[in-house]
Amino acid sequence: MSPLNKRRWQNFKQNKRAIYSLLIFSIFFLISIFAEFIANDKPLVIYYNKEFYSPMIKNYSERVFGGEFETEAEYKTIEVECLILSGGMLEECLDNPRKIISKIQELKLNNWILWPLIKSSFDTVNYDVDVAPSPPDNNHLLGTDDQTRDVVARIIYGFRLSVFFAFLVTIFSTIIGIGAGAIQGFFGGWTDLICQRFIEIWTSLPYLYVIIILAAVFPMNFWLLTFIVILFSWTALVGVVRAEFLRVRNFEYIMAARALGVSNFKIIIRHIIPNAMVASITLLPFFITGSIATLATLDFLGFGLPASYPSLGELALQAKNQLNAPWLGISAFLTFTVMLSLQVFIFEGIRDAFDPRKVFT
Repeated sequence: MSPLNKRRWQNFKQNKRAIYSLLIFSIFFLISIFAEFIANDKPLVIYYNKEFYSPMIKNYSERVFGGEFETEAEYKTIEVECLILSGGMLEECLDNPRKIISKIQELKLNNWILWPLIKSSFDTVNYDVDVAPSPPDNNHLLGTDDQTRDVVARIIYGFRLSVFFAFLVTIFSTIIGIGAGAIQGFFGGWTDLICQRFIEIWTSLPYLYVIIILAAVFPMNFWLLTFIVILFSWTALVGVVRAEFLRVRNFEYIMAARALGVSNFKIIIRHIIPNAMVASITLLPFFITGSIATLATLDFLGFGLPASYPSLGELALQAKNQLNAPWLGISAFLTFTVMLSLQVFIFEGIRDAFDPRKVFT
């Protein structure tokens, strides 16, 4: 690690709020990455008649476990659970599955089912609840939504979806914005003039209307929505990077590099972009939080992802429509508050670490 990067790392470690925020966010993000192993309506492992089965990896029909149907087994139903634990006692499980399950130990059978911590995925509908949305209970710690889907599971999957969306938008928008700003500021003249007029026209387009039109023409999905948001997000960085390049391009060390025959590309990459990084990193928290807010807003308005996706914005919409279910609003509010606050604190620490005025002592 170079001395400069060591100083940056030391500066970042001095910001305790950023360190703790990074630790907490990493834990939440790690949990969301392995969401399928934490919240799922399929068992992790099944031991049935001296053989192991992995329903999360491979689909098994009900007949594999002694059932009647060729379709995939519904593992949460008590009949299928009875079939697995009893070793395939079909008639008995259809007649009185609870009685058979209670006598499994007496039958001295070694079959078992290993479930995830939460026995519901983001799209699992619970038909056993009496009302929708249902309040928190032992089976659903934060209750269910208006389609009786577990709120905790939807938050875990929605957290992962929102973070990936924000990271993709931020990374690609930053690359495009820095590249466009660098070309404008470094070359100036007609290049700068033409690009500026193009950006002015581009930013004047009605962003929401474009999304509505495209959603009417094409079936909206995660990648299409990400692409559209990137198209309208990259311009936010252009002005900052362009101003930094216009300021630095006539410095003596840049003129010396040109005199020595260093190519424009190397001058931009090695000498000017590092100077523009501090200003760019300063805007990253706004990019991250803005991307998450954009996704939530579009889902809240009904122009975002389809209902099949685990959306935090859709959860907020349900909270507005279901005022008799306060757990929905509280869950959505706390999720957004914690997620956005942690990300802002982390990037504040990164910004301070890259600030040349910050000196580690």
